[in-house]
Amino acid sequence: MLKIMIAVDGSDVSIEAVRQGIKLLKNGLDAHFVIAHVQKEATLLELATTDSDLIANASIDAGMDLVAPAQELLRAAGASYEVEISLGEEANTLIDIATSTECEMILIGATGKGGLGSILIGSVSREVARHSGLPVMIVKMPEERDAEEDPGEE
Repeated sequence: MLKIMIAVDGSDVSIEAVRQGIKLLKNGLDAHFVIAHVQKEATLLELATTDSDLIANASIDAGMDLVAPAQELLRAAGASYEVEISLGEEANTLIDIATSTECEMILIGATGKGGLGSILIGSVSREVARHSGLPVMIVKMPEERDAEEDPGEE
């Protein structure tokens, strides 16, 4: 059985990565999924003014809310999965999760931002692909789904 990590951040494109994982199952791949989500760590100011355990627990709870739609899709598809929520810098922490859970592949969504913006801001999917020793499948939103979800389209 192939163990595949799916990075989920609550965005439509991360849910599309889950759909791609399900598509692999439907095409006969025997796989177990690790739904991975990373919350940013608290700032020094937040830690100085608030209970750090409270902040960490709130972050984990928020992460669980963000991965709930992915869990629903995998549950409905009858897929085997587990959930990993961590705190830290996104790309490195996702790679750490994939390593610690012994995944053999990573599925991650990409917004497809290009040009100067992606150079300045950086792309988590690009960093994961660049620094992970695992195969990485970068998923983009299909154009027809973008058009379907646009409320201005008829």
